Amino acid sequence: MGKRDNRVAYMNPIAMARARGPAPSSGPSIQDYLSRPRPTWEEVKEQLEKKKKGSRILAEFEDKMNKRWKKELEKQREKKLGEESSSKKEKKRKLKKKLNRSSSSSSSSSTSDSSSSSADSDKEEEKKQVKKKKRKHSSIHKSSEESSSDSESDEKDSARKKKKKSKEDTNKGKDKAKKKKQKKHGRKKKKHSSSSFTDSD
Repeated sequence: MGKRDNRVAYMNPIAMARARGPAPSSGPSIQDYLSRPRPTWEEVKEQLEKKKKGSRILAEFEDKMNKRWKKELEKQREKKLGEESSSKKEKKRKLKKKLNRSSSSSSSSSTSDSSSSSADSDKEEEKKQVKKKKRKHSSIHKSSEESSSDSESDEKDSARKKKKKSKEDTNKGKDKAKKKKQKKHGRKKKKHSSSSFTDSD
């Protein structure tokens, strides 16, 4: 069994394209564009006049619509302004009512504050009087204590002075006794010396 010949003959693509010839164009060509039918100058003028007329009609229609819109806008503005003014007036009224209420409440609160302040002042005065009484009582008690302490200190001082005097008296008596003893002893010595002197003679 021999091998199958799978070789294919080589075809030049450029040569094949040349053999086919020019490809048919699907759209219009340049020649068709250049040879198209063109309007004359008169037809162009007529078209321009028609456009101008159409634009005039549109302009008139737009002007009418603008006028209508302007009128409607003015009406809506007037309504809005009236509503805002009425709302402002209502707000002012509410504020006035609130201020009146607050002033009345403040006056009532001031009266209550004044009454409470008067009650507080009365309480403070009572407290002050109680404090004064306590101070007087404490001052009297302190003065009595001071007088008792002064009397006790005077008694102590007098007792100390008496003790000192008694000690001084005892010391003086002792000194006098010592002096007497010394005098007696000196006399005895003198007598003894004089007797010894006579005996020697």
